[in-house]
Amino acid sequence: MRPRSGRWAFPLVLAAVTTVVAAATATADVPPAPSEQTRAQSYVALGDSYASGPLIPVQTGQPAGCLRSTNNYPAIVGRTLGVPGFRDVSCSGATTENLAGSQSVRLGVNAPQFDGLSKDTALVTLTIGGNDIGFSSIINECATRSPQQPAGAACRDFYTAGGTDQLAERIDGTAPKIADALKEVGKRSPDARVLLVGYPAILPDTGPGCFPVVPFSPGDVAYLRETEKRLNAMLADEAAAADVDFVDTYTPTIGHDACQLPGTKWIEGLVPTAPAYPVHPNALGMAGIAAVVVEALADETVPVAG
Repeated sequence: MRPRSGRWAFPLVLAAVTTVVAAATATADVPPAPSEQTRAQSYVALGDSYASGPLIPVQTGQPAGCLRSTNNYPAIVGRTLGVPGFRDVSCSGATTENLAGSQSVRLGVNAPQFDGLSKDTALVTLTIGGNDIGFSSIINECATRSPQQPAGAACRDFYTAGGTDQLAERIDGTAPKIADALKEVGKRSPDARVLLVGYPAILPDTGPGCFPVVPFSPGDVAYLRETEKRLNAMLADEAAAADVDFVDTYTPTIGHDACQLPGTKWIEGLVPTAPAYPVHPNALGMAGIAAVVVEALADETVPVAG
């Protein structure tokens, strides 16, 4: 497995990427391309809404129901690295099934995401797994149950009734799907640098949370926090088994969770204060995730043209 720590300090990378985002948003200029020694020939982004960036300006691409943003982390990475051949096939709501199979969304159908790959693809990022365990239904379930017992853990109790943790079982059941997905990426793009990108810190890494702003009781905050860590740990394990890079976006985003004030938070709450889908990264969050990905690529070049 390739090293995951970059030679650039994360704050410097984040500052550089944020500058690129600001410049691109203001002028639509493409940032200067890096040297041919570090520039990938082609880059394909796969994944779910944590890659596509629903409701973050500017929404683009077909079908429109995939809700891709020109300022999602893949687009920012592509601009920062100066990749001449960038293709974003990520789609909100995607599961591992939608990598090899089509996905129906509003206003159209997203083709199987794997169709975006080829033998010439040099760089692949993939964010997937959250919807396989039922991300949206978990948030809705907890937002309904938790406020009924603010001193308890009604959501945790629901998912662990009978002594079995349903969400832990779902994560374990998703592991072989991730393994199969990474294997297929390797078959279709055998020379590509592949990065499996994890999920950022949605809730505070410590403490009781911020009920009722984010309407999860302290007990449920702890349960959901550990569930997300379990999901990320599974993704890291599958990446290691497949000999591809796992990009930890949780650790660098601690302190930028949905409980923070606007301007500090990178994840929006159930009632967003910036253009983004509820409980998803905003533009600052996507810039932060992009910085982590760029840093992960800093220690090792990706295949280049010619």
